[in-house]
Amino acid sequence: MYKRILEDTIKKKLFKGKAVIIMGARQTGKTTLSLEVIKSLKKKMRIFNCDNPTDRDLLSNRDLEFLKKLVNDAEVIFIDEGQKVETLGQTLKLLVDYYKKEKQIIVTGSSSFNILDKTEEPLTGRKFVFNLFPLSLEEIYEEKDLLKILKEVELNLIYGNYPEVVDKKSLEEKQETIREISSSYLYKDILEFQKIKSSAVLNDLLRALALQIGSEISYREIASIIGVDKKTVESYIDILEKNFIIFRLHPYASNKRKIISKLKKVYFWDLGIRNAVINNFNLLNSRNDVGALWENFAIVERLKYQAYHNIYANNYFWRTYGGAEVDLIEEREGKLFAYEFKWNDRKKARKSSFLADHPNSLFNKITPKDVKGFIL
Repeated sequence: MYKRILEDTIKKKLFKGKAVIIMGARQTGKTTLSLEVIKSLKKKMRIFNCDNPTDRDLLSNRDLEFLKKLVNDAEVIFIDEGQKVETLGQTLKLLVDYYKKEKQIIVTGSSSFNILDKTEEPLTGRKFVFNLFPLSLEEIYEEKDLLKILKEVELNLIYGNYPEVVDKKSLEEKQETIREISSSYLYKDILEFQKIKSSAVLNDLLRALALQIGSEISYREIASIIGVDKKTVESYIDILEKNFIIFRLHPYASNKRKIISKLKKVYFWDLGIRNAVINNFNLLNSRNDVGALWENFAIVERLKYQAYHNIYANNYFWRTYGGAEVDLIEEREGKLFAYEFKWNDRKKARKSSFLADHPNSLFNKITPKDVKGFIL
């Protein structure tokens, strides 16, 4: 059991007259976190598991009188995997408007396509939304022991940070577990809700993306590789992003209108999933993608850190036509914070070109030894 950073944040938002919605990929610990929060309240609860068709039916297309009888004297109403309830937004609106601060509704969802789209209009001003990611370094290493982190960072880069994977002691168990998560859960909501009949194209697309982490991607080039049209690639990438499997970084440009037309980078929220997709769990000393793994890992951990510590930033990468680049640009507080990620701390970061164009920015090289203050 790991203490999740969001736990205390969520507790402060309870009984404020709004639903609490916890988003994230399957197996990241949304249910466990919700039950920990609820258990600490010592209040009567009613649980609906919407993977169960019976519970799903109880919450779909119901009027207020039925819902009042359904929740009865429960003070906390927990709806797990709420994206499966067809009329979720209307159901939550009826409950929130009637009970206000008297009862607390907590909902989890693993597909932002379904849960946020369904609740956007009905729950305007009536919800708090939180994103739960695979475990962060802060959550795995509460004592922030840098020496221990440096000894074990290779495991994070190879097997990822899903709670069940981190829990396993042997490398064989870690590999078996992340393979199971990848094969059994990765496409569950995508195939069920997005009208995609086969995972074959998704597998091909994910493999192509996995082999290009840290590089700018061309939808047209990927479409040619996997044998589909460009629009299908764009659509599937959007679906994968909204199901918390990948995310995109846009290029930084002083003229924001020019950004949309430029190539983007794609990263995986969990490197264990990425390595399962390409079937490569080799140790780092026999890999040629260590730099890309570290870049992906450091950016993901930084995004978790931003989300959990209320650091509001626009995130980009920077690259010139001449090939000069910076891995991560944070635009916040009216400033630019530039980060270059190097697995080997003896390698120099090429910062002169960026600083020449943006003299008031701050530049940092981040190696595994530099994680304190950046992602811890």
